[in-house]
Amino acid sequence: MTSPAGPPPTGDGGDEPQRLKLLAVTACPTGIAHTYMAAEKLSQAAERLGIDMKVETQGSIGAENVLDDNDVRAADGIIVAADKDVDLGRFAGKRVITVGVAEGIHHPERLIEQVRSAPVHTADGPAPASGKGGSSGGKERSLPYKALMNGVSYMIPFVVVGGLLIAISLSLGGHTDPSGGLVIPKDSFWMDVNNIGVIGFMLMVPILSGYIAYAIGDRPALVPGMIGGWIANTGALYDSKSGAGFIGAIVTGFLAGYLVLWIKKVKVPKFAQPIMPIIVIPIVATTALGLFFIYVIGKPISWVFEHLTSWLSGMTGTSAVLLGAILGLMIAFDMGGPVNKTAFLFGSGLIATGNQTVMGMCAAAIPVMPLGQGVATLIRRRLYTEQERETGLASLFMGCFGISEGAIPFAAARPAQVIPANMLGGAVAGAVAGLAGVSDAVPHGGPIVAVLGAVGGVPMFFVAVAIGTAVTALTTVTLVDVSERRRRGEVLIPSARTPEPALAAAIAVPGAGGATGPVRAALAKESAPTAAAPVSPVSGESAAQGVESTATAVADEAEVLSGYVTEETVKVRLAAEDKESAIREMAGLLAATGKVRDVEELVRTALRREEQGTTGLGEEIAIPHAKTDAVSAPVVAFARSDAGIEWGSLDGTRARLVFMIAVPEAAAGDEHLRILALLSRKLMDPAFRERLTAAADARAILAVLSEIE
Repeated sequence: MTSPAGPPPTGDGGDEPQRLKLLAVTACPTGIAHTYMAAEKLSQAAERLGIDMKVETQGSIGAENVLDDNDVRAADGIIVAADKDVDLGRFAGKRVITVGVAEGIHHPERLIEQVRSAPVHTADGPAPASGKGGSSGGKERSLPYKALMNGVSYMIPFVVVGGLLIAISLSLGGHTDPSGGLVIPKDSFWMDVNNIGVIGFMLMVPILSGYIAYAIGDRPALVPGMIGGWIANTGALYDSKSGAGFIGAIVTGFLAGYLVLWIKKVKVPKFAQPIMPIIVIPIVATTALGLFFIYVIGKPISWVFEHLTSWLSGMTGTSAVLLGAILGLMIAFDMGGPVNKTAFLFGSGLIATGNQTVMGMCAAAIPVMPLGQGVATLIRRRLYTEQERETGLASLFMGCFGISEGAIPFAAARPAQVIPANMLGGAVAGAVAGLAGVSDAVPHGGPIVAVLGAVGGVPMFFVAVAIGTAVTALTTVTLVDVSERRRRGEVLIPSARTPEPALAAAIAVPGAGGATGPVRAALAKESAPTAAAPVSPVSGESAAQGVESTATAVADEAEVLSGYVTEETVKVRLAAEDKESAIREMAGLLAATGKVRDVEELVRTALRREEQGTTGLGEEIAIPHAKTDAVSAPVVAFARSDAGIEWGSLDGTRARLVFMIAVPEAAAGDEHLRILALLSRKLMDPAFRERLTAAADARAILAVLSEIE
């Protein structure tokens, strides 16, 4: 086999050597720095080896440099360096290797060598195996986890749109009716709006199931996954009064995905191969899965539903507190599934008998899950992605209208943390309502029924909801934080890889409007340097002189990265010898801008961030940061340390180049992602890093940083 460093095969006689043509796709879960770092490393390696390469990046700002059909036809192989699902169907018939994004950063030459002998990807075949070494030295997200996240990401818009439309129609067009709960006149405009929202809710479960299956078995698994999810959510198909809800959808999604993978392994005659992925596999998988759910899984669900109802009927004479806690647990368990519906129908059925207190317990528990999850995204924003925080706001709104499904995206994404928290909060709310004798005259829950006058004991109803919501929110953030710390601890083993979760937490700065320059400038640096070669000081005069000559082009009032890095926020030499002192010193730099309201609070916030995980990224770079209203506008500082500061970096290096970011809670937007991508690529250039290290003064440093724009 030809050495990766050697020339590609030549033609006969005097023919010109034919350059190898490769393609690549890079993507990371956050779609930020690592995506572009891997792309740049692969491109540089290909250039060194005399190979033509085009790289598609799937980042947060969208797919760039997209590979078209002509590119694929001419390619000799494709490298997919991604930590999230990438559609491989377009690469059928080509040699394809799939690895994690960190492998593209750290071992691009090895990937180029391996892709030459990689197996040919077929349209109905399994995803290509990863190259040697996996994706990194750290712990990779498993296929089931990626599949679940894929389903959740596609489901969220349906939950939000459907839930908000239902809530709006109920609030503006509904009224209480003792026999029908919250009623919207059938021929009214608001009933049409409600029906549209209901369609969104009907679709969310099959969407979740379908895209879980799609992530596992590719396109042939999409139809069986969606139809299986619809069957799971339609209890009438298996003699159940309630469908299996989102939990059933998760089950059918995984069953469909792995069933399709198994069918793909069956050897068929060559003439049948073209119709396998579009006809045979979807039909066989859909039929088998549907019948299996109806005749095998569905019957136990129906049996459980009936026996839960009988069991609850025997408890009506027991302690109201105990009954309320049990109903709250059931309401919160699956948010619309069979267990939830059992409790809800039990409570609503007793209204006609004159017992309205049982429905009062249910009504208090119903909004706790969406309200609690929404509050959790507000009090610990760093634990959630931008999409989750936006979903949290919608969840709060849905909770006010008693739509418990608003919490489903959080429960589906983190079932081990969210479902127990939901159940605990629901149990507390139900118990408090039972203790206080809260009643509800209509089969609905949430604050809306109290506002419309259907609740007896309104003050204690709101107390029950508030306590349950607080319990759910605090339990959720505690469990999620512990889970993230544990996972980061597993990832942060001796490895050159930068932890993606820490990166996501560090750079996810939500907000609308406002200036974005400092965020895009300095947040980018948090991730980009991890793939770079170690920064070494440049000896001799030539490099420094080059920087100084460049500095002459910078105006007296120079603005770098939209003006958030200026001469007053740059320090050539840090006096600090430890991390805390360095943060205090740099906070003083930022205070000189007049945009820091409270220096001590800024320092405390930055130090709290360090406790969650080091911002020392290795390669002699650290990026402490704080998202706090102690600053009135985004500001960024840069400083160098001659001796280096111990920062707990993954590779053991001391931080010599330090960027500090301070951003108000409401600052930033998406523009910083574009700059982040540019900086990530720029830091791949050793000469750029050398110039930054060798710059003689603040003006020279600004000159180097100004190259980014």
